[in-house]
Amino acid sequence: MVVLTGARQTGKTTLVRTLPSAPDRSFRSLDDLDVLERAREEPDLLVRESDRLTLDEVQRAPDLLRAIKRVVDDRRRAGQFLLTGSANLLLMNAVSETLAGRAVYLRLGPLGEREKSGQPAPAPWTALLEAASAEEAARVLRAVEPCPKRWRDAVLEGGLPPAVSLGPEDRARWFDGYVSTYLERDLQQLSSISDLSDFRRLLRLAAHRLGGLLNRAELARDGGLSRPTAHRWINLMEVSFQVRLLVPFSASRTKRLVKTPKLYLGDTGLAAHLAGIAQPEAFRALPNEGAWLEHLLLNHLDNWRETVSPRPELLFWRTPEGAEVDFVLEQGRTVLPIEVKTTSRARREDAASLERFLDQQRGARFGILVNDGAEVQLVSRRVVAAPVGRLL
Repeated sequence: MVVLTGARQTGKTTLVRTLPSAPDRSFRSLDDLDVLERAREEPDLLVRESDRLTLDEVQRAPDLLRAIKRVVDDRRRAGQFLLTGSANLLLMNAVSETLAGRAVYLRLGPLGEREKSGQPAPAPWTALLEAASAEEAARVLRAVEPCPKRWRDAVLEGGLPPAVSLGPEDRARWFDGYVSTYLERDLQQLSSISDLSDFRRLLRLAAHRLGGLLNRAELARDGGLSRPTAHRWINLMEVSFQVRLLVPFSASRTKRLVKTPKLYLGDTGLAAHLAGIAQPEAFRALPNEGAWLEHLLLNHLDNWRETVSPRPELLFWRTPEGAEVDFVLEQGRTVLPIEVKTTSRARREDAASLERFLDQQRGARFGILVNDGAEVQLVSRRVVAAPVGRLL
């Protein structure tokens, strides 16, 4: 089976209903109450009614997956089931073991900038990972047509298809409805939450801490919650794709499991709405303005990673002394560090953390300094400055 997941309203249902293979597949949505009742009362009959079945929003009936498991174990044939869900089934204890070894997972993220313009094009990251030097990376970047949209406008728009084409006021109303639906319906399907107002406050606090190290104790204190409650709710946000946790890079893979991750939200537009940011100029007054550009780039990197096999790791690097590289792409033995700055001119001192990382990591041949400038240029022998427009 293939499992297509992603936050609500990223376009999963639209995608599976318009695939070339869609006419040859039976489609059932668990948003239909009759189908949901059948999934709960007669799961074996439902999953055996067609040889090729698409089931939408399967997280609404986790027990249905056990019936699917029985069919797959009896009849091993590719393409029998296409499942979609607004929850990461790999992180749901009730179903992760049921699907083990039987499914391929794909995630549909928010739209990228070229997708929004109707002119999707391959991202340059694959070519950058293959480049042997900063000079070669510069040639790759110069061959890319830059995206004309300003990054602050792109952040406010976000990438959820229904919100992209709306004006600021209508978009704000749409996001209000999105949050309400998420809290009152999607969240309750995953776990019963007694106080939705407290959960909404925690979601807003997370938006204000975008790009920072996740401090669950601090979030719990500021949200007036116990630590176990805050910890559980953050996990629920991650399962439902409303929070993205970026884990740190380390030469020892086991250390990645114990070091503190960085906190981002799922969609930049929703994050800006929750943080009360409505105008592009408002970002300039924020102490963490760079984190919003990081968030935009993170979503584009995640979307690209879904198209690559084997899928590269996406991490960040931070030393105990505070030196930090915003992103580290790792594929096999190849490592590519990426630093993000909002300045319009790339300076040598902006690349200090990149140079330090390059000194320590043998698999890293060069680094990329993303900025808000217009020209691709070499900052040093090992660092190339890349305008953000060429990476979107």
